[in-house]
Amino acid sequence: MNVSHALQQRKSVRAFLDKEVDPGTITKLLTLAAHAPSGTNMQPWRVAVVSGKTKQRLQDQIIASFEKGTEGNADYRYYPYEWVDPHKTHRLNCARQMYKVLGIVRNDKEGRLQQWAANYRAFDAPVMLLFFMDKTMQTGSFLDYGMFLQSFMLAAVEQGLATCPQASLADYPEIIKSVLGYPQDNILLLGMALGYEDTDAPINSYRLPRDSPDKFAQFFT
Repeated sequence: MNVSHALQQRKSVRAFLDKEVDPGTITKLLTLAAHAPSGTNMQPWRVAVVSGKTKQRLQDQIIASFEKGTEGNADYRYYPYEWVDPHKTHRLNCARQMYKVLGIVRNDKEGRLQQWAANYRAFDAPVMLLFFMDKTMQTGSFLDYGMFLQSFMLAAVEQGLATCPQASLADYPEIIKSVLGYPQDNILLLGMALGYEDTDAPINSYRLPRDSPDKFAQFFT
């Protein structure tokens, strides 16, 4: 598989087979992703690979907090305070397509809540990855981390695995750090579901369009 193919094949998968992922394969993916560039080779990534009983215990605590109505309190703000176009339109189209495929109508509040809760189970993937960073790191390390995450996801495609990067898995950092034993002052950036795609699941059937370069790039000569 070449890079062009992997880039086009990668997608956010939200339904997985009940099939374990070999720990050795995960180590291989992390080893490959660690070749991502970082400013002065700081390598800010710290990764928790969570599965089995620990994943169950962690997601149970997060979902219990969510169902009680406890607001998440992420370590940083992921989304903008005010949505403007074209980003607002992209976001709305993303939600519309997903809910349409699932058959969840706009006024189905319970259906939407249940689908959101699935985020906190990493969509029942066998592996939940959580990405931490030392509190001393600054904005540049967020950029470095993005390159590490993309490298990991492309390597996963090559291995026949599926992923879904999830900002939602950073909603309850105190619970996650407590269960996993990470310092509370570490930054929890996001999580990721990892496993084998359930290709029969309707939620995995749609693909979101991408803007062409003429929409976002300018050439200066």
